[in-house]
Order: sequence, then structure tokens, then C-alpha cells
Amino acid sequence: MNKYYHSIYINEKKCEGRMRCMRVCPTQAIRVRNGKAIILEERCIDCGECINACPNNAIMPLTDPFTTISKFKYTMAIPSPALYAQFGREILPDKVLEGLRRIGFNDAYDVAQSCGEVSFAIQEYLREYRGPKPLILSSCPPVVRLIQVKYPELIDLIMPIETPREVAGKEIKERKSKELGLKKEDIGAIYLTPCPAKMISIRQPAEGGKSHLDGAISIKDIYAPLLSAMESLSKSDYKSSLESLCILGIGWAIAGGISKTLRLRNSLAVSGLRNVVRVLDDIENGKLKNIDFLEAYSCLEGCVGGSLTVENVYISYNKIFQLIEDLELRKIKACPDIREVRRKFKQNYYFRKEKISPRPLKPLDTYISKAILKMKEKDEIYESLPKIDCGACGSPTCETFAEDVVKGEAKITDCIFKVPERFEEISKELIELLRKSPYQRLGIEKEEQ
Repeated sequence: MNKYYHSIYINEKKCEGRMRCMRVCPTQAIRVRNGKAIILEERCIDCGECINACPNNAIMPLTDPFTTISKFKYTMAIPSPALYAQFGREILPDKVLEGLRRIGFNDAYDVAQSCGEVSFAIQEYLREYRGPKPLILSSCPPVVRLIQVKYPELIDLIMPIETPREVAGKEIKERKSKELGLKKEDIGAIYLTPCPAKMISIRQPAEGGKSHLDGAISIKDIYAPLLSAMESLSKSDYKSSLESLCILGIGWAIAGGISKTLRLRNSLAVSGLRNVVRVLDDIENGKLKNIDFLEAYSCLEGCVGGSLTVENVYISYNKIFQLIEDLELRKIKACPDIREVRRKFKQNYYFRKEKISPRPLKPLDTYISKAILKMKEKDEIYESLPKIDCGACGSPTCETFAEDVVKGEAKITDCIFKVPERFEEISKELIELLRKSPYQRLGIEKEEQ
């Protein structure tokens, strides 16, 4: 089995085994054993649903500390467009970028420009594509990993276009290396992330290979110092204008933003993992072949709903939506030259180098013959269960419980409906024992006495 990196961990001291995390997990990756939650690493897609569900704050995201920037000779902040939505409507991206420079970064790069490039690349790919549909956006790591784990037959529908954050990391390192005369490894490209899942896309990209980014810092972690730095800025310290904003890039912060800004008519946007699962089920069943393009986000309303953001998701969504409306009204685009994007597109500049592959789950047994027998045993156990998926056993469903029993990770009597049956068996055994003569109960033959 492959070793998977995860951006979520459970603090056992805080965990009380209250099972909310287990119930919300879309890939059934959580169990509760001996009063503590545990994560099955081959199933976990790092969506962060469990972080939001835990009432004890026992599930924590793993991101880089702010001190990460000291590891490099030169550091570039690459903020998710969702960062722009964390402050009042009067605070535009230019002020945020200058604030990032003031808190310790050598420079800050507006990833919305790279988002604009990738939007045009998506448009070009859709124009040329003649295969099965709908094509699925690849920018949300939990959605990609959900497909790897639960819908491997849909992998070929994931768009082979690189994510804007990776394009930004690549372009920044190339440019700054030439400007400053530094090696690329001396330049730190740090992503400011709205969710922990971006961390795994850096440490362990779903398609393999190596990321162009060097770390990810939580928006929550830099919010307070960034806000303080921006409050100390005067108007002469930065430009405050809509003129420099790329409308295509801003749209990446919210669900449906790409389709809206590209004016894609035959597209669908979905957010929240429960809704994503429903749509993927429909695609698997051949119900959405008439849709060309699917934007799918694990977080509600898109990246603005990430678990590492600060502002209310609906306020954040509204700010981005209003920015898009203002830019459309004023006919401001400030986006990359589409002719240059087309030139680079033909050179495969925006395409991933590696292919995304399924993530195999742990088999019932390493030997096929034993695995078949265990599958039969699992089916028999499942048929004997109440099939109400109460979760009281510490497994999310009766089917996963049957599998856990076969694997030796749970006991049949962990099911509360099996306890009375076991008591009845014990009672019958005891009655039968009492009916025997004293010699028989002691295992002594009478003739020997």
C-alpha cells in the first residue's frame, strides 16, 4: 500500500468519541474505537468536513507556520483569491498584497492573474475537446481525491489543466530567479490557503511529481497580523483601484465563478461534499452527458467557505460576487493576453505532466483466495445486521462494520443489536452446563472415581 500524507490529525486528549466526524466523512474514513476517533489513511481525502463537525476542536489542520518564510533567501506570498474576501468591500487586492509585504514577505503575487491564464486555457481545452463529458475542474484537491477513492472510473474526466496556484509558483520562480540571480530552490513560493487540503496538493500531488510551491500557511494564521498591517497603511502606500483586477481570476474564489466570468452556458457548479457526491453519482450513472464542464468544490460556496477562512461564508461570497458585477459593469478585465495564452497552450504549458491514478483501498486480504472467503463472510455478517446504520458500533454503516469485523478491527458484539443475541447464547450454554452431572461439569468421568 502507498503511504499517504495527510493535512489533518486528531488530538486524542481532546477527543471524546462523539462520532460527529464519523457521520460527516464522505469516504467513510473515520472509526471510533475505545472512545477515540481514528482515521483510515487510505480512505481520507483531507476535505476538512471532520474539522468543522468536531464539537471539541480535537481535529486539527496541519499547515506550515509563519516562520516557514525564514527558510528561504527570498519569499513570495501567493494568496488564494479567497483571501480578498476576508475583509470589507472597500479593501481591494492591491491593499492586501501590500499588507503581505509589510508582515514579512519579500513580495506578494496576485494569483488572480494566473487564474485568468488558466481560465483561458480551460476555454481552449473545452473548445477542442471531443471526448466524454462533463469535464471536471481539477483545482479542488478533496474532489480529485474523492474521485480517486470512490469514483475511479471518472478519473479520465478530470481536466488535465494545471491549477492556477501551481502555474503561479512555476512562473514566479522562473521570473524571480532571473531577476535576482538566485537559484529556484532559494525562492520560497508560499500559498496562503483557505483549507488544509491545499497542503496535501503541495506535499503529495494527486498526480504524483513535485509541486512548484514550497508551503502553505493558513489564512487564519496570517489574518490578524495582516489586518493590523493594512490598518497602518496610508493611501500613498498602494494603489486602490479596480483597474488592475482580473475578473477571470477573482471568480475562482466562489463556486460558479469560472463559468460566470467565462460565460460558459453549458456548465454546472456544485459545492459542499454531499452535493458533489450526488452529482458524481449522476455522472457515474450517465445522467449528465449533456453538461460540458463541472465546477466542483468540497467547501460550501467554493474556496470562500474553506475551514481555514475567517469571514462568514455568505458575506465572503457576496463580496466576490459584487466585485465581479462591478468589473462587468465597468467593462474592466485587466486579464492576460489571450493570444499569449493560446501560444503557451499549444506548447502544453498549462498541462499536467503526470496522469492522475486511482487510489487503491486496503484489500480484505493480500491473498485472493482468502479475500474471496472474507468477502463471503462479510456478506453473511452484513445480512445478520439490522441495516439501520446507527453508528453506535463505531463504524459509519452496517456494511463498513461487517468489513471491520472481518478484518479483525471490530468485534461482532460491538453492535448493540448483537449483544442480546450473545447474552442468549451465553444463557443457553450456562443452562446446558448446569444440566450436566457435577462430574461432567468438572470434566471428570464418573467411572474413574
